[in-house]
Amino acid sequence: MRTLTKLLVALIVALPSVAMADGMTLKQLASLQNVTDAAISPDGAMIAYTKYVPRVVGAGNDGGAWIELHLIGANGESRPFITGEVNVSSIGWTPDSREITFLAKRDGDKHTRLYAIPVAGGEARPIATLKTAINAYSFAPDGNQVALLAFEPESAERKKEKELGFDQIVFEEEWTPRRLFIASVHHADVEPRMLELEGSVQSVAWSPAGDRLAVAVTPRELVDDTLVFQRLRIIDTDGEVLARIDNPGKLGDYDWSADGAHLAFISAQTLNDPAAGRLMVASPDTGDFRDVIPDLEGHVMALDWQTDDTVAFISHEGVHARLATVRHNGTHEDTIANHGGPIWDSLSVGANGRIALVASTPEHPAEVFAVDAGGSTPERLTNSNPWLDEVDLARQEVVTYPARDGLDIEGMLVYPLNYQEGTRYPLILAVHGGPESHYSNGWLTRYSLPAQPAAVEGYFMFFQNYRGSTGRGVEFSLTSQGRPAREEFDDLVDGVDYLIERGMVDGDKVGITGGSYGGYASAWGATYYSDRFAASVMFVGISELISKLGTTDIAQEEYLVHARAWPWEDWDRALAASPLHYVTQAKTPILILHGDADPRVDPRQSEILYRYLKLQDNPPPVRLVFYPGEGHGNRRAASRYDYSLRMMRWMNHYLQGSGGEMPPPAIDYGLDSDDDE
Repeated sequence: MRTLTKLLVALIVALPSVAMADGMTLKQLASLQNVTDAAISPDGAMIAYTKYVPRVVGAGNDGGAWIELHLIGANGESRPFITGEVNVSSIGWTPDSREITFLAKRDGDKHTRLYAIPVAGGEARPIATLKTAINAYSFAPDGNQVALLAFEPESAERKKEKELGFDQIVFEEEWTPRRLFIASVHHADVEPRMLELEGSVQSVAWSPAGDRLAVAVTPRELVDDTLVFQRLRIIDTDGEVLARIDNPGKLGDYDWSADGAHLAFISAQTLNDPAAGRLMVASPDTGDFRDVIPDLEGHVMALDWQTDDTVAFISHEGVHARLATVRHNGTHEDTIANHGGPIWDSLSVGANGRIALVASTPEHPAEVFAVDAGGSTPERLTNSNPWLDEVDLARQEVVTYPARDGLDIEGMLVYPLNYQEGTRYPLILAVHGGPESHYSNGWLTRYSLPAQPAAVEGYFMFFQNYRGSTGRGVEFSLTSQGRPAREEFDDLVDGVDYLIERGMVDGDKVGITGGSYGGYASAWGATYYSDRFAASVMFVGISELISKLGTTDIAQEEYLVHARAWPWEDWDRALAASPLHYVTQAKTPILILHGDADPRVDPRQSEILYRYLKLQDNPPPVRLVFYPGEGHGNRRAASRYDYSLRMMRWMNHYLQGSGGEMPPPAIDYGLDSDDDE
């Protein structure tokens, strides 16, 4: 009987209760599904897509979300293809449009393999296997061969040494290169052929003629290298380098034109540009390239060729997104879908010019859209959360305000659900990471920034794109370089003052939160700007810049596109920009949360801020929570839900509650007490 009861409880928890006019709950937020990727078939008739399906909190084994495979057929109807407890990635198609391809580690697999599943029906079958996990792939145009990326296998000698206990790691010297292999699709007995290339291969795209491949390579397989030092090479099928495309700085997507005459790619403008966002077109014969939209005040996020001479692309411009096309020589730039609509994030183009897109709006998370060649209004094709249509959502609007030096700053303001004009409300400031990132006017609610549940509790939540953010062109993204925690964080306070002056926000009830660089801002708000914030929630954040550089996996990236100076060149500047330096003036209650396996921002960054605050004569309320096994952000369903609950309880306690002593360390998850019996 108890087993039956537990099953019924699990089913009830799995189904989000529709709150109607009461708005969204944190439990509903934990159940949200969304599309993660979409790939149109080469003939343009069908669209394969993957869906993020979170595990049910408190029911079954905890872990990361499942990633399912679905298909939108030629009739426009969506149907599940591979669902349940699965993790499908890197979806694509065989060149004949008959099979969907994907990477997965299925039952009995020792490593991730390349699979194909027929759209006409039938089971998925492995079509390529290597001695280590396959990371990426690209088919030859005839479909007979496939290029595969995988790490070199560990030697038998090293395996034996580890079995004997010699498992030491020589830091950053024992990296393993990622290699390029050519495998036969139809002859599984033929050993894949490894191409000898200098460095480590990060991605690959086979040319339409089948005689060349474009590859992105790095000097080493270190995170810094993969972020900043990826460079494009054109090679023949034996691995000989035919041309070098020395893209300046960070590299994004790249794609061949159908006739093989051009290679389009997204690149940084210079080595010091914080983000890849310029649309470049190169000659694969010479390696020469040009920026085809040099005056774009935005960032190109995705691209795909629509015809032999026309590239379709998505650019984020301010808080909006634009779907457009441009000729390879920079002429005839035409907009398909303009500002004010969905926030397009990725696209895939069929041979007939039809475009599949993934996009969100303020009303729903990411879904699949499509638009035919010559069309102007992409049609939404999926609805991953039908129950969300019945939930009363809070108003979301674009806000522009002047910073103290006159620079215009943009952001999105999510209103309290039952907002009444003339009433002042508490505010939660949501600060994005990066800082080479930005918020767009799409779906903003997530486990760490629960805007819609916060609206139910009577909060404004303000998502600002402070200086240094992307989305407004290279010049704007450079404005914070070499000046950490100065004007960029002043912009945040100026936005708060703007809302206070409009009579919307209670200046005594302002909280701040964010992750990574947003966590840095949250620590800054709790120390340097402690007189402005009544509560802070810091997530995987930075507290001290000198040691941060020495404990991160992106030290070169930090120097090249953020700090622009090493700490030893100006110790005082690094110290003055560290929240730790201002702990003696801190009075803001701060909740600090961090994954204890974070390679990007060392968890000790949180621990040292906690310890310094606790050692003060009259310390503010401060609590430190570590999430075991989590990295730079929470992946598991339970740790995400715990984060949401703790974050909102902290804000409620100090912005709308009694304040004073901290709430108890334990959390009521609302789970049945018999679930673990």
